[in-house]
Amino acid sequence: MNQILKIALLQIAPCNTLEENCKKGLAACRRARKMGADIALFPEMFSCGYRIYGRPADVWTKEAISADSDFIRAFGALAKELTMAIGITFLEQYEKVPGGSGPRNSLALFDCFGNLRFVYAKVHTCDFGEERHLTPGEDFFVTDLETSCGIVKTGAMICYDREFPESARILMLKGAELILVPNACPMEINRISQLRARAFENMLAIATCNYPAGVPDCSGCSSVFDGVAYLPESADSRDTCILMAKENEGIYLAGLDLSQLRAYRKCEVHGNAYRHPEKYGILTEKKILPPFVRADYRE
Repeated sequence: MNQILKIALLQIAPCNTLEENCKKGLAACRRARKMGADIALFPEMFSCGYRIYGRPADVWTKEAISADSDFIRAFGALAKELTMAIGITFLEQYEKVPGGSGPRNSLALFDCFGNLRFVYAKVHTCDFGEERHLTPGEDFFVTDLETSCGIVKTGAMICYDREFPESARILMLKGAELILVPNACPMEINRISQLRARAFENMLAIATCNYPAGVPDCSGCSSVFDGVAYLPESADSRDTCILMAKENEGIYLAGLDLSQLRAYRKCEVHGNAYRHPEKYGILTEKKILPPFVRADYRE
């Protein structure tokens, strides 16, 4: 019997305040559950609507909230009430060294019992822009996420993380079947192609939630790729895209066939089947050579 995991991408525009975003976000989750969703995912940094451009950094960084704030707790409580996993995004209050750190761009993932499974902070911050004021995350996480469809091994990356194959590769090596990707940028053909590639080469599903058109520098086009390129009954490959949203605001629902994905991962040739990691030493070297040297690079 097939297991169909229903993933809701909450492609919704943010409001002007934390309180308004909380109210709109909770309502969107309720609508998603009525549609049959097992998981609901928000766009990047929903607590403040990713409103970090065009405003002084000393203003927007003060909008950071803790992972234990009322805003985050509200979504944990709702996840338990609805028995639906929720990935809520936020500008996270963070101080590794008192007075010496900026906030983080984070995702809090709750399971269907309302348990916080992890808080992931964006590793590849966009240091060529306003995100240079953020503190990068230090690791990638995979959890056994309890859903109403059973346990799904789930990881996360955020927006610009997508542009580095290592992000998805690490998550695959840690066991991920599904990667959740909050996003806030124009999803044009090349970025969409990156997501398709990450799903294909790692034999896993990738669900990306973006802001709709009308939100500055965003274009909708949230997507889900199931990673299954070949079916036993077909001689040709298939498009792994099982959902491509339009530009407008809305809740978009995809049905991920977990049984099909798991069977595929047991027999196909990608992922970790034929790798030679002993030959990849250069991947962990820190030296950056021209033409890729950038003055604003941070470790």
